[in-house]
Amino acid sequence: MDMTYYDHGTPAERWERARMFFDAKDYAAAARALDGLVAQVPEQTGPRLLLARSYYHSAQLRRAEAELRIVVERDPVEHYARLMLGRTLERQGRQEEADAQLRIASALAGDFAEL
Repeated sequence: MDMTYYDHGTPAERWERARMFFDAKDYAAAARALDGLVAQVPEQTGPRLLLARSYYHSAQLRRAEAELRIVVERDPVEHYARLMLGRTLERQGRQEEADAQLRIASALAGDFAEL
């Protein structure tokens, strides 16, 4: 597959293109656009989270999990990454692991009622 279109332009242009694909619910195209961008700016959380969301919505759950684990490792209090990781693990039938992540996400969000 020719990736030139997905990798063309500045990081800001590629980010905008990926957001347009995501907003149009073309999650696989968004993931293709974000993959190279994340490789170029690996320290940025935003593109990596959107890549994980794109993988999640296109049922590439192992890839979503891998990206989310990187975010959580770098920023253990990233609430949304914990929530998404929990949901991703749930969709893989890994409920016990999912529950642990969802409890942490709830605590980080200040929702202590479930604990």
